[in-house]
Amino acid sequence: MPTDFLSQHSSEFQDVVDFLKLDLSSLRTGRATPALVENVMVEAYGTRTTLVGLASITIPDSRTIVVEPWDKGIIKDIEKGIQEAKLGLNPVVQGKVVRISLPQLTEESRKDLIKVMGEKLEQARIAVRGVRDAVKTEVLKAEKDKEISEDDKYRLLEQLDKVAAGWNDKIKKIGEDKEKEIMTI
Repeated sequence: MPTDFLSQHSSEFQDVVDFLKLDLSSLRTGRATPALVENVMVEAYGTRTTLVGLASITIPDSRTIVVEPWDKGIIKDIEKGIQEAKLGLNPVVQGKVVRISLPQLTEESRKDLIKVMGEKLEQARIAVRGVRDAVKTEVLKAEKDKEISEDDKYRLLEQLDKVAAGWNDKIKKIGEDKEKEIMTI
């Protein structure tokens, strides 16, 4: 069936957008969120593990992140991992927890975040083009192998371009929403 080409790859388009949302959640917006640090890699027990796998992460107020390791013996490892992640965060060990205070974002740092976000959006658009190209290759191969007619090929390629444009519009909307969030003081 000719429409199978598009439906077989719809989950790949969705995966690109889902990854973009996850990736953008790690960008600071002036408010504390566990997503800022949960994927930080920490060297503990002789292996690299994400912070979320070693500790509970809480947000007591809008500018503070508190990381409480389940094993208090790795608290220095967690502090070191956060510092090495180069997130611009300064962790402070206070007893059995690591406290991270988020400084107020300046206009310059907000613009830098917008640039980083732009790069992530472009990576997502490139991934959408990659999925589109893979489907296009399948369609062209099917037409060459006489599995579909030439008319079906043109119709499918036209539908494919519309589907890809729709996913690019979603990426653009996600970017616009995140930019508003970053620029909100």
